[in-house]
Amino acid sequence: MSVKIRLRRMGAKKSPFYRIVVADSRSPRNGRFIEELGYYNPLTEPTTIKFDEEKAVQWIKNGAQPTDVVKRLFTTAGLDEKLSK
Repeated sequence: MSVKIRLRRMGAKKSPFYRIVVADSRSPRNGRFIEELGYYNPLTEPTTIKFDEEKAVQWIKNGAQPTDVVKRLFTTAGLDEKLSK
Protein backbone atom coordinates (compact mmCIF):
# COMPACT_ATOMS: atom_id res chain seq x y z
CA MET A 1 0.00 0.00 0.00
CA SER A 2 1.46 3.33 -1.08
CA VAL A 3 0.70 6.13 1.37
CA LYS A 4 0.58 9.81 0.39
CA ILE A 5 0.33 13.04 2.33
CA ARG A 6 -2.02 15.22 0.30
CA LEU A 7 -4.72 17.87 0.38
CA ARG A 8 -8.43 17.18 0.81
CA ARG A 9 -10.68 19.96 -0.51
CA MET A 10 -13.31 21.31 1.87
CA GLY A 11 -15.52 24.41 1.94
CA ALA A 12 -18.17 25.86 -0.29
CA LYS A 13 -18.05 26.63 -3.97
CA LYS A 14 -15.51 29.40 -4.74
CA SER A 15 -14.26 29.47 -1.13
CA PRO A 16 -12.07 26.41 -0.66
CA PHE A 17 -9.86 25.42 2.21
CA TYR A 18 -7.89 22.22 2.45
CA ARG A 19 -7.13 19.60 5.07
CA ILE A 20 -3.73 17.94 5.02
CA VAL A 21 -4.36 14.20 5.30
CA VAL A 22 -2.51 10.91 5.07
CA ALA A 23 -4.29 8.61 2.62
CA ASP A 24 -3.83 5.54 0.48
CA SER A 25 -2.75 6.63 -2.98
CA ARG A 26 -5.59 4.64 -4.57
CA SER A 27 -8.37 6.45 -2.69
CA PRO A 28 -10.06 9.47 -4.32
CA ARG A 29 -9.11 13.07 -3.45
CA ASN A 30 -11.96 13.60 -0.99
CA GLY A 31 -12.35 9.93 -0.11
CA ARG A 32 -11.25 7.85 2.83
CA PHE A 33 -8.09 8.86 4.68
CA ILE A 34 -5.94 7.38 7.43
CA GLU A 35 -5.16 10.45 9.55
CA GLU A 36 -5.67 14.21 9.46
CA LEU A 37 -2.51 16.25 10.06
CA GLY A 38 -3.77 19.83 9.78
CA TYR A 39 -5.24 22.39 7.40
CA TYR A 40 -4.33 25.00 4.78
CA ASN A 41 -6.42 28.07 3.94
CA PRO A 42 -5.22 29.96 0.83
CA LEU A 43 -7.90 32.66 1.07
CA THR A 44 -6.64 34.37 4.23
CA GLU A 45 -3.99 37.07 4.04
CA PRO A 46 -1.35 35.74 4.71
CA THR A 47 -2.25 32.15 3.93
CA THR A 48 -2.85 29.93 6.95
CA ILE A 49 -0.90 26.68 7.25
CA LYS A 50 -1.32 24.74 10.48
CA PHE A 51 -0.40 21.09 11.00
CA ASP A 52 1.08 18.70 13.55
CA GLU A 53 4.79 18.70 12.68
CA GLU A 54 5.63 15.66 14.83
CA LYS A 55 3.02 13.50 13.09
CA ALA A 56 4.13 14.73 9.66
CA VAL A 57 7.79 13.89 10.37
CA GLN A 58 6.77 10.48 11.72
CA TRP A 59 4.71 9.67 8.61
CA ILE A 60 7.50 10.80 6.26
CA LYS A 61 10.06 8.68 8.15
CA ASN A 62 7.70 5.71 7.86
CA GLY A 63 7.61 6.10 4.06
CA ALA A 64 4.66 8.37 3.27
CA GLN A 65 5.30 10.52 0.19
CA PRO A 66 4.04 14.13 0.25
CA THR A 67 2.60 15.47 -2.98
CA ASP A 68 4.30 18.44 -4.68
CA VAL A 69 1.91 21.00 -3.17
CA VAL A 70 2.18 19.55 0.33
CA LYS A 71 5.96 19.44 0.01
CA ARG A 72 5.93 23.16 -0.86
CA LEU A 73 3.68 23.89 2.14
CA PHE A 74 6.02 21.95 4.43
CA THR A 75 8.99 23.92 3.09
CA THR A 76 7.14 27.21 3.66
CA ALA A 77 6.37 26.18 7.24
CA GLY A 78 10.01 25.22 7.88
CA LEU A 79 9.60 21.45 8.16
CA ASP A 80 12.67 20.77 5.98
CA GLU A 81 14.96 21.74 8.84
CA LYS A 82 13.38 19.12 11.14
CA LEU A 83 13.59 16.41 8.47
CA SER A 84 17.30 16.97 7.86
CA LYS A 85 18.18 16.41 11.55
